[in-house]
Amino acid sequence: MSATPEAAHALESPSAWVARWAPLVPATCAVLDVACGGGRHARYFAARGHAVEAVDRDSAALAGLAGASNVTTRCADIEAAAWPYAGRTFGAIVVTNYLHRPLFPHLLAALAPGGVLIYETFALGNERYGRPANPDFLLKPGELLDVVRGVCRVVAYEDVAVEQPRPAMVQRLCALRAA
Repeated sequence: MSATPEAAHALESPSAWVARWAPLVPATCAVLDVACGGGRHARYFAARGHAVEAVDRDSAALAGLAGASNVTTRCADIEAAAWPYAGRTFGAIVVTNYLHRPLFPHLLAALAPGGVLIYETFALGNERYGRPANPDFLLKPGELLDVVRGVCRVVAYEDVAVEQPRPAMVQRLCALRAA
């Protein structure tokens, strides 16, 4: 069954949360799009003039970014292998619809001073809407706040039910790393 044109567009357009906070990303910095999937956020930031590193374990999804200007792709299983960005920093890191808690320290280490972390994924309560329903893949109340405490200044945070692009419980955070 194929997606409706509206659903397909929602999958290609950046998340409203990401688009809202993208202006905080320093103009010339490199951006890391973690678990990028088809690359909607990689394309969005590349179009804004950023050099983007897009990482995902799905080589077929990454193939859709072949030839995209300002985008470098990396096929890597960031859950089972070593963190591929050790020693590198980015002016912004974007994570949407993905949660692997052991990566939190790596993400914070890769966020440059003054850098922007934009994170949005599913939260407890999402099980009543469908997948993901496993608590291992759902943020606990305030969990993103706990992750950045003492490292970043929180600009915005939400733990809410949303209707678009589909009904879900999500946690969203935009935070700035101390300079």
